[in-house]
Amino acid sequence: MADDPLLQSSAAAASHPLEAAGSAPPSAPRVARLSTPLALGAAAVAALGLAGVGLGWQALSRVQELEQELVRRQANSQSLAQDAKQSAQQTQEQVRDLAAKLALAEARLAEVTVQRGQLEELIASLSRSRDENIVGDLEASLRLASQQAQLFGSAEPLVVALRQGDERLQRHKQPRLEGVRRAMLRDLDRVRAVGAVDNATLALRLDEVTRLVDEIPLLSEPHRSPQRVEAAPKSSAPAASASGFEHWRQWLGVRAQEAWAEAKGLLRVTRIDKPEAALLLPEQNFFLRENLKLRLLNARLALMSRQFDAAQADLRAALVTLERYADGRQRRTELAVELLRQVAAQAKPLQLPRPEDSLAALAAVAGVR
Repeated sequence: MADDPLLQSSAAAASHPLEAAGSAPPSAPRVARLSTPLALGAAAVAALGLAGVGLGWQALSRVQELEQELVRRQANSQSLAQDAKQSAQQTQEQVRDLAAKLALAEARLAEVTVQRGQLEELIASLSRSRDENIVGDLEASLRLASQQAQLFGSAEPLVVALRQGDERLQRHKQPRLEGVRRAMLRDLDRVRAVGAVDNATLALRLDEVTRLVDEIPLLSEPHRSPQRVEAAPKSSAPAASASGFEHWRQWLGVRAQEAWAEAKGLLRVTRIDKPEAALLLPEQNFFLRENLKLRLLNARLALMSRQFDAAQADLRAALVTLERYADGRQRRTELAVELLRQVAAQAKPLQLPRPEDSLAALAAVAGVR
């Protein structure tokens, strides 16, 4: 566009109008008048052309800038697209990794769920087995304690078994066995309400009677009054001694008192309610005491072995012996008879209750399982 000849000629004419006018022949005035508007039009056209050229140049520059900006933005877009593609690839890889991890976690969760179910089943089985063991142990211990209580005639084994069972159930804390615990507490109160025979105290009383046997006076033994014979006073000095006559008189008085005491011992007047008791010889008194000791020993052994019938028989025989051959007016005899009667009154078998409520509750729990 800048190299167009028409534009160049128009520009030249516009730039040198005077020269063109001067060079025109003077003989053509009409042509000069016509060329002036043309020149002006040409100048306007030239100006418009220049303006168009400027505008075109400016537009071209703008287009070039836009192209450069577009290229730059396209490059940036391509870079961003490349980055986005890489990010998408990384995201896809992460998604795949997460999917794999999620699948692995789900597999582990399923495995843990299965193991948890197995563990719960094992715990339930162990709990049932433990409950069964506790029920079996309690039932066996109660039956054994009941047999021991009946055998020994004492409620202590049953009390101990019930108390230990209650403590074990309290530690176990199983709601299903709470009824068993209440039943055991009821049986424990009922057993404690029954009085127990204190064999140790009864044995000590029999030992006391055995000790008194040698001191109990018998009817066949003579009761000698103490002899009070005053001896003649002895002087330490010859000056204080009496005369020979006084000495012989005192000696004769002492011998006379001794003779009178011996004479009174030859004849005794005693009231005898049981004639056969007075006919015993001194040797028979010894065997009577030993026989009574054997009776008391047999009664003690029978009492300790819970053979109350044999103990009662020996105690009755000992009482009969004391009442028949011993002097009932003496304090030792009365004490021995009283002790034997107390032992005979307490040496009786007890009717111990059975732990029926506890056994029934244990049987009910075993039946429910």
